[in-house]
Amino acid sequence: MNIQSEIEFFADLGLIDKARFILRVAFEIAEDAKTGGAGGAEAARYKFANEINQRLVRYSYQLISEDPQRPQDDVLIRMLLSARADKNAERLVQSAYRRVLNTFESFDTTVLLNAP
Repeated sequence: MNIQSEIEFFADLGLIDKARFILRVAFEIAEDAKTGGAGGAEAARYKFANEINQRLVRYSYQLISEDPQRPQDDVLIRMLLSARADKNAERLVQSAYRRVLNTFESFDTTVLLNAP
């Protein structure tokens, strides 16, 4: 997966579509964590999924509230798609991201919540 092209794709989305995309990724991560593999790694998988989902939900909240302190798009995408020491966690995130990417439809929304 080319991280730079994913950053460009995400940067081209509208504000609401970015939030929708990230929340769908969070949902897919949670679904994968529930149905993941065996071998005693369930607690680590749940903990990782919970931590990354907290970050994604917070980012989505910052997006829709138009918080100027939110991380830049490239920071978020790199957080999701960069290589990890834990290859199971890396696969969990990348497979969730791919599923969303393959099914996501942008509505090209332009509604801003804090518009005057």
